[in-house]
Amino acid sequence: MYEKLVALNDYWTKEGAGRQVLDQGSRYYGGVADAENGIAWPSHGGSPMVMALWAAALINKDSMLYHDEDLAGRLELGTHFMLRSQHADGTISPGWTNMHSPPDTAFVVVGLAQVYELLQAEEWEPLRKSTANIKLFLEQTVPALLTGGCHTPNHRWVLTAALGYLHKLTGRAELKERAEAWLAEGLDCTEDGEWTERSNGIYNAVSDVMLFHAAELLDKPELLEPVRRNLKMMAYMIHPNGEVVTDYSGRQDFGHSYTMESYFLVSRLMAQKDQDPTFEAIAELAGQALEHPGWLPNNAMLGYLLRPELREIAIQPAELPTKYRIVMNRNFPRERYLSEMAAAGHGGKIYHSRMHPDFGAPVARERDGNTSLTVMAETSSMFALRHGDARLLAVQIGSSFEPGYVKMNDLMVEEESYRLTAVQSKGYYGPVAKENLPLSAKSAISPWYLLPHQLRETTHLQYHHVEAELRKTGHGWQLQVSCAEPDSMMTQIVFVFGGEGSLTGEGLTPLEDAHFWKHGNVRYAAGEDWIEVDGGAHEHFVKTLRNTAIPAGCQTLIVNLMTPYHKTFDIRLSPLKADAEAANPQSSTDHEELMK
Repeated sequence: MYEKLVALNDYWTKEGAGRQVLDQGSRYYGGVADAENGIAWPSHGGSPMVMALWAAALINKDSMLYHDEDLAGRLELGTHFMLRSQHADGTISPGWTNMHSPPDTAFVVVGLAQVYELLQAEEWEPLRKSTANIKLFLEQTVPALLTGGCHTPNHRWVLTAALGYLHKLTGRAELKERAEAWLAEGLDCTEDGEWTERSNGIYNAVSDVMLFHAAELLDKPELLEPVRRNLKMMAYMIHPNGEVVTDYSGRQDFGHSYTMESYFLVSRLMAQKDQDPTFEAIAELAGQALEHPGWLPNNAMLGYLLRPELREIAIQPAELPTKYRIVMNRNFPRERYLSEMAAAGHGGKIYHSRMHPDFGAPVARERDGNTSLTVMAETSSMFALRHGDARLLAVQIGSSFEPGYVKMNDLMVEEESYRLTAVQSKGYYGPVAKENLPLSAKSAISPWYLLPHQLRETTHLQYHHVEAELRKTGHGWQLQVSCAEPDSMMTQIVFVFGGEGSLTGEGLTPLEDAHFWKHGNVRYAAGEDWIEVDGGAHEHFVKTLRNTAIPAGCQTLIVNLMTPYHKTFDIRLSPLKADAEAANPQSSTDHEELMK
């Protein structure tokens, strides 16, 4: 892996150099222009990320660009750009969001602090100015990180790691005290390893690597416990083609394609620390997917240069499971936690973020070689299925009740089936009692937004109850979906397939970006693999219900129903000609035990 990292670092070093802004009249002089929008950003995925690549190449004797004076000059220009981009309060602004952002500044601090350690140890005169500039940048962030806040759950651990690095740099005790204040909030990871944001593609790895840094910098080895749990969980969140399960994410990776590459550094670090074969297996899989050393705070090349022992790991990796049936968060007391939310006093509202009440919702995973199934609660899709090259990305229920997608609240697992239920409620609100009215109600104009709506009495409360059962059959799966009330309400059941395949069937009516599925069988084929379903219907002709959307770049089937309904869909799978990842029977037995 070390040789691969050096080659990748050299490649992206040259690529980034080609995007550096060298026009002295430009406000972005010295920065690296974003390939998508042409703007040089000071954020952790922008100019400083590329500068870290340059620094790693310049100090590494195995790099083709070791002590390259032209590159050293470019790095120095980049450090001047970063100092110009730093606000007077010590923060940076990514530009597209989060102006004067302490957490985005913290991301940069975690990365540039590692770059500073490497440059400081390199006795080569052309690097002295860059080293001094980076140190100055880091020192100027101290006031912002001593006082700055966050938006999202993972930001707390980014800030904690950054405060740890600044404490190491400056020795200021108040930096460690601020880190302790964030840690005093407690860690947000279930016993099965699920972080609040349920983001297998992005933010799990962010929390993992940041807490690894914090554990070392603050001498708190207990911070590694949730990292271990999450990495163990991730062994069951991998599709046969190496993609990560993102079907239920609470962040922007939801439904998008990600590999395990962002877990490479932290899994290799944990494998080395624990001598754990599973962590080493994750590191190997992630390393195979690696196409870039990584964004600034999670840069694997920096990690290897700062910790040369990573090159010599001699742990034999375990075989990652390929045949299992497991339920994550099955025993998590989610209802108890949710029942305590009212006492928190925030009224269920949070600014510039999400409350994430779906935290700890159950997720079932099945895998049998090249067939991979995910069944999940508290997201807009009930289940997703991969079968060889054929991908059923989501099965969704849309309703005009609330309106929008129906999120299944509960998941019950039986021997050969999964039962999901959802209950929605919607009522009306009576007049505000006279004694609760504000003074504005008696004025010439009484604005709606000044009335205490929370004090209105609820009337005519209605319920929408949906049940679904996914049952294994000899040829695949059978899905039954039912709703008894309310009467005469529009519903859609939507099957979203990958855009790379094709749909065929007699009951299809093509739309601009989807198909009405009116009757009969439909086959989705990708390569030599296929998924076939029957059970179409067309009881109304609305294309999309309010607050639902047809995903771009996919093959979408729309089944239109009216309540009440009891609908059955048979899902048949093609025989797989070859299954290169056939499961080990002993391994399968072990993983079945987790169901108990």
